[in-house]
Amino acid sequence: MIKGAFTRQWKKMIMIALTVALGTSLATAMLNVMMDVSDKVNQELKTYGANITVVPKSASVMDSLYEIENGADDGAYLKESELGNIKTIFWAFNIVDFAPFIDTKATVSADSGEKEITLVGTWFDHHLELPTGETLNTGVRSLRTWWDISEGDWLSEQTYTGTEKPCMVGEGIAKTLSVKSGDIITVSTTHGSERLYVAGIFSSGDTADDEIYASLDTVQALSDKDGLLSSIEVSALTTPDNELAIKAAKDPGSLTIAQYETWYCTAYVSSICYQIQEVITDSVASPVRQVADSEGAILEKTHLLMVLITILSLVGSALGITNLVTASVMERSSEIGLLKAIGAKNGAVSALVLTEVMITGIVGAVIGYFAGFGFAQIIGQTVFGSSIEMKLFVIPIVAVLVIAVVLAGSLPAIRMLLRLRPAEVLHGR
Repeated sequence: MIKGAFTRQWKKMIMIALTVALGTSLATAMLNVMMDVSDKVNQELKTYGANITVVPKSASVMDSLYEIENGADDGAYLKESELGNIKTIFWAFNIVDFAPFIDTKATVSADSGEKEITLVGTWFDHHLELPTGETLNTGVRSLRTWWDISEGDWLSEQTYTGTEKPCMVGEGIAKTLSVKSGDIITVSTTHGSERLYVAGIFSSGDTADDEIYASLDTVQALSDKDGLLSSIEVSALTTPDNELAIKAAKDPGSLTIAQYETWYCTAYVSSICYQIQEVITDSVASPVRQVADSEGAILEKTHLLMVLITILSLVGSALGITNLVTASVMERSSEIGLLKAIGAKNGAVSALVLTEVMITGIVGAVIGYFAGFGFAQIIGQTVFGSSIEMKLFVIPIVAVLVIAVVLAGSLPAIRMLLRLRPAEVLHGR
């Protein structure tokens, strides 16, 4: 009887299979992307700068109490020699980039005049030997990818061979002093002066446009702060905060042992900050709250959007199945009435119809799963420029959803089937 139903109503069965396949493909694509999207969205957001700032402990206290900046000018500094320790913490692989900074007041002289500016020392593409024996290239070149280089190019610490020390000039200063890429400028501080070669002119859209950036050792020498830093910016992949992370951020000592272990071994921004403080002497690591909060909000909304798309696709599939199965039952009402007339119970007839729909649904679900995984790859390559990993635990989730959708779509038809009266149907009423 099942074989006969497929033979006589093959068009409707194909439509049911395609309806299930469509819903399954969207659900599969959204679930696979949703399971893999956190790291990819985090990675995308890393292009917008650091989400953790490390400053000396005394400078942090001064900032908090008096709301002043550059507390390091009062004598509090971090040690350059400890920078590599950042990549030795528990979540070392989540540290994407970091760059040290030191700044000082200086006077810049060019052919068209001179100007008081802030001179900032940092790493651009620094090759760092880590305490673990590994090597790392890091610096502002990968940390501040939004900088627009209008003239010249990024300063290269590893390949520059000129006699003058290289620097990068903010667009605001470049316009004021008519400085161009390739020019030589003189920068003077109370501790000396240095001729700098302008490797590039950059536009950042913030206060950096009125600053000059040079290599870390150059500015340390001009400010007489060899081996010292005023701050470190860190870009890390993090997990959105929850109640545990918020509680730990206020006071890690308030956590139970189990809570502490869970928090410490989860990539919360507060956990990573805590671990950085453990390896950098007399430091305070704090999240750039706007960035950290934005990451959590974006991930939350992305997940919500994907869940809604999944639900809507499955609801649409259920409605399509309802129409198709109901039409099938109506066409076969005489057959079903005859079955009841010769003794078939409602349960047996309902099981027959459900078996037909389930077999069709399984075929559609298998096709839809592989099509959905293909859609997930298209989304991954288009949006994130990388593939989406196949999550095996999505298969049982999709299977349960397909069964629920097929059952929900078949219920109205089953209810109509149960109300069929053999005498009326066989008499054509």
